[in-house]
Amino acid sequence: MQQYDLAIIGGGINGCGIARDAAGRGLSVLVAEAGDLAGATSSASTKLIHGGLRYLEYYEFRLVAEALAEREALLRIAPHIIWPLEFVLPHESHLRPAWMIRMGLFFYDHLGRRAFGLGGSASTLPASRGVRLAPDGYGKGLNPGFTRGFAYYDCWVDDARLVVLNARSAAARGARIATRTRVTAARRDGEHWHVTLATANGTQREEVSARALVNAAGPWVKSVLDREIGIASPGKVRLVRGSHMVVPRIHDRRHAFILQNPDRRIVFMIPYEREFTLIGTTDVAMDEDPSQTRASQAEIDYLCNAASHYTERRLTPRDVVWSYSGVRPLYDDGSDDPSAVTRDYHLLLDEDGPPLVSIFGGKITTYRRLAEHVMKKLETWFPDTHAWTATESLPGGDFGDATAKAGFDALFDDLCGRYPRLPGLLLARLARRHGTLARALLGDAQGETDLGEYFGGGLYEAEVRWFINHEWAREAEDVLWRRTKCGLHMSAVERESFAAWMLRNV
Repeated sequence: MQQYDLAIIGGGINGCGIARDAAGRGLSVLVAEAGDLAGATSSASTKLIHGGLRYLEYYEFRLVAEALAEREALLRIAPHIIWPLEFVLPHESHLRPAWMIRMGLFFYDHLGRRAFGLGGSASTLPASRGVRLAPDGYGKGLNPGFTRGFAYYDCWVDDARLVVLNARSAAARGARIATRTRVTAARRDGEHWHVTLATANGTQREEVSARALVNAAGPWVKSVLDREIGIASPGKVRLVRGSHMVVPRIHDRRHAFILQNPDRRIVFMIPYEREFTLIGTTDVAMDEDPSQTRASQAEIDYLCNAASHYTERRLTPRDVVWSYSGVRPLYDDGSDDPSAVTRDYHLLLDEDGPPLVSIFGGKITTYRRLAEHVMKKLETWFPDTHAWTATESLPGGDFGDATAKAGFDALFDDLCGRYPRLPGLLLARLARRHGTLARALLGDAQGETDLGEYFGGGLYEAEVRWFINHEWAREAEDVLWRRTKCGLHMSAVERESFAAWMLRNV
């Protein structure tokens, strides 16, 4: 029977982040993921690394400060998949007065300087300011009736790639990443956990042991406790669905919008994949199976109406080219309003035998700190280990001391010089997805014919084989919607053809 120090149930951002941290401390680690990495909530976010400006209204100062500190850390270690993004807030005085917004932005600018464990370093992003919404500037694409607003900075992230790169980093340090592998049972056996694994199709079973177990199953955290582990859940989980929609781009500028709504919720409109705008999110309490979640027609209507209040051109469901929905496993703090339920994480430690840590809540921005706190919970069993992930780059993010933009620009220029016969747009996309590893992926390629079959949407066989060999991709959706977003740029026929290719070659 294979023995591990730490077994982790769930290959989302928290599971893979914990695996990276633990493996880097010298522990033997197993991650068991029933589907694909980032196959659920972790690939269905609003794609932001941010403090959460709206959380200030709920007095979540510690969460916001920690998240802003993490924004700086993550921008340093993953500058290829995380980059600064300017947000513009059109002002409507009857929703929130200007003084309230200025005060909130002042706190937002300064809370990040109270960094947790990062030496108190100040933010590297520009400070907030008031702006005019000129039709040829910040007001591009907006209803011309909006003339005044506020601008501030947060960061964009390719969420699914953040998960995969954490998994790659963990694997490089010896962790076993077992995708399409379900934990069917976990029981205490003396000083160890006895864990039963089964492949997704049930054809293979395996028994392993671990000194400690982490339940990072996201929306399934409670059901895993109840069913696979057989322990009554010590905490309550609130499942809240967040849906997003993608429409043809609303404007050709680089900034995003953050929109106020009469229900006091906010909606983001974010430039997406060059040709589109991403709009979200909703907050809908739910109790159905998280694996079956979809954006409802009511949610699409809500997002269309919320955006259309601000946009120059009214949006309708007919404009939606893609939608996705994720389920947030929030810790139940008793709030009646799904939007007001805390986004902070709660770690519940069961010490009745070999330890079990169950994770409730959390947001993608604070995954790295969550992982450190999990290891802190387990320090009695794994002493003499040290936190290390705040300063070491994720795979492909080794830009040196350069800023995110300068480092990326230098990498892109280098790729253009090395591969002058490859399209610049292709090189830019590869640099964004793979960072400095793009050189290894391209190898000695001289032209597009050296990259193998072309599937459409900017996707070539050479990159697909990289995903298969280095990033655990096994099905078409893994590639088209998580490792990349090429599915957005392909026709239905191209997507079907690629799916057939994957069936033949994996």
